[in-house]
Amino acid sequence: MIRWPTGGVLAITELEISKRTSFASGESFGDVGAYELLEGTAHYAVDPLHARNQGITDLDLAPRNNAGNVEFSADFAMLQPVNIDRGNRRILFDVVNRGRKTALGMNSVPSATDPMAPLEAGNGYLMRRGYTVVWGGWQADVPSTPGLIGLHVPEAVGPEGALTGKIMCQFQCNEPTQVFLLADREHLANPAADPEETEANLTVRDLPNSPATPVDRSQWSFIRVEDVDVEPNYNHVYMPSGFEPGRIYQLVYTTTGSRIVGLGFAAMRDVVSFLKYAPARFDGRRGNPCAGAIDYAYAMGRSQSGRFLRQYIHTGINEDEEDRVALDGIIPHVAGGMRGEFNLRFGQPSKDVCYIIPEMFPFTDTPQTDPVTGAQGSLLDMMEQRGSVPKIMFTNTSAEYWRGDAALIHTDLENLTDAAESPSVRRYHFAGCQHGSGEFPPLEVRTNDGIRGQLPFNSVDYAPLLRAALDNLDRWVATGEEPPASRHPSLNDGTAVESYTLLERFAQLPGVRVPTQATRAIRLDYGPEAHLGRTTRLPAAEGAEFPALVADLDESFNERGGIRMPDLAVPVATYTGWNLRDESIGNANLFIGITGGLAGWTLPLPPTAAEREATGDPRVSIEERYASREDYLEQVARAAMDLVAESYMLEDDVDEVVDLAGRKYDYFVGDGGES
Repeated sequence: MIRWPTGGVLAITELEISKRTSFASGESFGDVGAYELLEGTAHYAVDPLHARNQGITDLDLAPRNNAGNVEFSADFAMLQPVNIDRGNRRILFDVVNRGRKTALGMNSVPSATDPMAPLEAGNGYLMRRGYTVVWGGWQADVPSTPGLIGLHVPEAVGPEGALTGKIMCQFQCNEPTQVFLLADREHLANPAADPEETEANLTVRDLPNSPATPVDRSQWSFIRVEDVDVEPNYNHVYMPSGFEPGRIYQLVYTTTGSRIVGLGFAAMRDVVSFLKYAPARFDGRRGNPCAGAIDYAYAMGRSQSGRFLRQYIHTGINEDEEDRVALDGIIPHVAGGMRGEFNLRFGQPSKDVCYIIPEMFPFTDTPQTDPVTGAQGSLLDMMEQRGSVPKIMFTNTSAEYWRGDAALIHTDLENLTDAAESPSVRRYHFAGCQHGSGEFPPLEVRTNDGIRGQLPFNSVDYAPLLRAALDNLDRWVATGEEPPASRHPSLNDGTAVESYTLLERFAQLPGVRVPTQATRAIRLDYGPEAHLGRTTRLPAAEGAEFPALVADLDESFNERGGIRMPDLAVPVATYTGWNLRDESIGNANLFIGITGGLAGWTLPLPPTAAEREATGDPRVSIEERYASREDYLEQVARAAMDLVAESYMLEDDVDEVVDLAGRKYDYFVGDGGES
């Protein structure tokens, strides 16, 4: 533990910077100037007995150094103005998604599939604003792959050594295979303790809400996969007859070794605290490259890392060991109502399905009661007890609503009305959008995984809404200026409806298949120690389903509730947050993304009245809606400026939105142009 000259204590013992490179070939970003990329390793030592660390599961079982502290390390990277004094004195901590950087999506940069790909500046939004963008490892099962940002933590050690216990993996493939790695998303494996374990249990189902069917134990086995060398552990499950594409497999077995995954909370908290409070030098060495240059720190996490932020909020360890606030503002993006295995014994932080995630309740930021189980609580309970609640914006898309859980963050389950809202919180729904921002022209095949849906993917680019949200969060924290009101499907005003009630409406559209049933989150009982980070009942006992609310539809079949981009307010297509799997990848009655990567679709409006009548399309045609292309673009510009007036969009983004609308008009009207 390093004791700084001020007498304070910080858990970062060393921030090792091993590489500095110029960002974007030295491009200058307005008054801020050029940026540089710093890369290295953060080294930690935390006190397992400190009150601020008591929420970390199994920290008391971690090995300790001579000073009684727990040591670990994390990969680190940071984009910083070359002249730090020209920055805006703010950190944006990008909570990496499975080790991959995502924050530059704020600059309209597409997600990179190659972690070694150079960072791109895009439209330079974050740089022109002067942010210091920080990446730090938090996920302990990220493989040591170049370019990925991971966390390196010890395993828990009990009286008899490494812990042994039950674990559950879930698998789904898009093409036939005989083998799955015993890990989620090809992360670090959790080996089988006994390859002959008779109590190990494999089941299969087609829908997350349907009953599971056992697979006979004689039909599958744990194996060592032979490559150059035979693996020392049993890290795979093997079925000679093959796993069927699209079907959902769950495996419960005994493993040995439990990484202390909850140290990810301390890793984020303490590196942010270090950059805010530590001096420039100590012991004759350089310490904090941000010394004296940071006033506020915000964190944004997308999907998996947004769920990590919801768990971080619920755990409530946002103050360091000197009681100093780390994060001043938090944006959990497209997390829905979920958390995850981020603080669990034998936890797999990559798991992302609400039908298997333990301890989902409570969902809301104000006190909530589950009328079925009687459970009570609020997501903010621990933070409110400690007297320090950051400003929080929960942002979601149509995809998380159609998954079945997003509306739970603003629903009073007892009365089925809108839940009360904390004064420190806003809840925003990006209407008609899919989980990840859409690309145009609409993709037929998803670039990151080769998945094909029943219809081309959703093409709404919602990045302008995220940029406005971050600007609003900054003013809220720094000046106290209230951000725009929450906007989401509402039970009180009738814009929220049960998802199953819309299936018949969607079935009226030519060429659209609908699922036989909508999906809902399920009450899961993982045993009496789940609240302590231990699942003693695997698989969980399944209880009653939660209500699944989504936004109602307008006459163009676009969503009414939430923040509506001009794509929806002045439509040339219908956009959804759900898309069924193509028959070529199996299980064609299942939503894409129920086991990851939630997707929506784009269906152009009929271009003419004649085509509308010929196909029986119930939607008014483009020809009947707009007098001309110019009339359409004028309406788009007005809709965009309305969002600017309400502070849901930045005026800087209006021209880009109108330009994209023009290209969509040309594309969907049918001249084939993108001019």
